[in-house]
Amino acid sequence: MTPHGDFFLCDIFDPIPKGDMGTMEHPIFSLATRPDRRILDYYHNGIAVQVVPSVKGRATIHDKDILIFCVSQLMAAINAGKPVGRTLHLVAHDLLAATCRDTSGDGYRRLRDAFERLAGTRITTNLTTGGVEVTQGFGLIEAWQIVRRTRAGRMISVSVTLSEWLYRAALSKSVLTLNRDYFRLRKPLERRIYELARKHCGRQDQWRVSVDTLLKKSGSASPRRVFRAMLREMIAADPLPDYSLTEEPGDILRVTPRDAVIEAAGTPIVSADTLDQARAMMPGWDVYALEAEWRAWWAQTGRPRLRSPDRAFLGWVRAKAQSGGGQ
Repeated sequence: MTPHGDFFLCDIFDPIPKGDMGTMEHPIFSLATRPDRRILDYYHNGIAVQVVPSVKGRATIHDKDILIFCVSQLMAAINAGKPVGRTLHLVAHDLLAATCRDTSGDGYRRLRDAFERLAGTRITTNLTTGGVEVTQGFGLIEAWQIVRRTRAGRMISVSVTLSEWLYRAALSKSVLTLNRDYFRLRKPLERRIYELARKHCGRQDQWRVSVDTLLKKSGSASPRRVFRAMLREMIAADPLPDYSLTEEPGDILRVTPRDAVIEAAGTPIVSADTLDQARAMMPGWDVYALEAEWRAWWAQTGRPRLRSPDRAFLGWVRAKAQSGGGQ
């Protein structure tokens, strides 16, 4: 296990962007461009999520850039064998530059607003991260603080304490690599559809989903007809990195990878049918997080050659289920 310190300095140059699987799968973040103060109640396949905003509104999909930057730094350090901690110290300019944000004075003001929305947004869920089911309320970040300012008052360095839930997702490697061009997507729905494509299509040759299910999983507040029209605009514009979208009869959206989404060389591949079996064996669990945890365990045990990754994964899941979900 990587040793933990009291804090972690975000000093890794240009880390590979990583997104946590939980918030990629479920609509935690608002897609609104104005303050969104509605309470979100979401239930899908045994997963219940309630998101309660602060008076400043619910955290937005663009606010999530901060979490992606933090998780990316943590994962780069973990993979390098460096000690990490739940409180991260980061340079504000590095965060803005890495996420393709404006580095003017207005960019720093918006960054502060994002910190406040992330800290104020509260979540209650039975979603598991790192094999632990969380049922209490928590924030996306527990705290943040401006550590150093310029003479003019602009933030230079910031400390951020991640929620235990998000920190545990990083430690258990329940994350997926994102294309760097994700940060160049400006429309909230484009970002959300890319996340869902990356999560569900991944390295498969396609992912087919109904418009109704996609509307629910996206978290969009738009009426169905407006949502469908926005999808058609997206299909025509073709803005997503890695994936292309096609409309099929029956209100179905088909997602296909432009090129193979590269995973680490030699990483065992688990089929979609196997994931469905795992979901039946451990109802209510995030099977993609289980898959990531199994891969991490496989790597830690010396990357043994597997005749059947599907059977090996299901055997591991069965043992985990019998032990009550423990390690």
